[in-house]
Amino acid sequence: MNVSHVPLPATVQFAPDYPVETQRLLLRPFSRGDVDAVYSYRSRADVAEYLFDPPMTHEECAEAVRQRIGQIAFSGEGDKLLLAVERKEDQRLVGEVSLIWRSVADAQAELGYILHPDAQGQGLATEAGRALLAFGFEVVGLHRIYARCDARNLASARVMRRLGMVEEAHLREHMQVKGRWDEELIYGIREAEWFAR
Repeated sequence: MNVSHVPLPATVQFAPDYPVETQRLLLRPFSRGDVDAVYSYRSRADVAEYLFDPPMTHEECAEAVRQRIGQIAFSGEGDKLLLAVERKEDQRLVGEVSLIWRSVADAQAELGYILHPDAQGQGLATEAGRALLAFGFEVVGLHRIYARCDARNLASARVMRRLGMVEEAHLREHMQVKGRWDEELIYGIREAEWFAR
């Protein structure tokens, strides 16, 4: 897929230059050909364990990819960047990363990431997350970006700390998820902290 000339609606305020390139990764818009790759990790119970969603069927992955294809720019509050994480060395889609514009007035966004277990533990989530933090703070001009994870997901919490985020809250038994009480950690980083790094 040639993403160097991604067509964007006229209402777009902010969009990265695609693909977003890091040392080992390309962050790019999803395409219809990505369904099998997304299914390879979103269908797994070990990936879904810490997500709100159960493992996805192939049909659900196809619908999710269809929705993600257009989520590549910020035009207003609630907009999402939902990007495929592709490893340069083998052009393999190994996960997804997101930035959601939660508040325009308060200049806040939420970061998220999901990687195939085969690609975890290599610093790829940190690398992809850092690229979206740079976009959020240096291009959009956000004041604060936060991320959330299940309190049992220690690996995700480590990624947030490596990104320079600090723990802001531990929500204890705040909602029912998959028949049990969910405990959630919230980490955040402010603009001044990002530029001081």
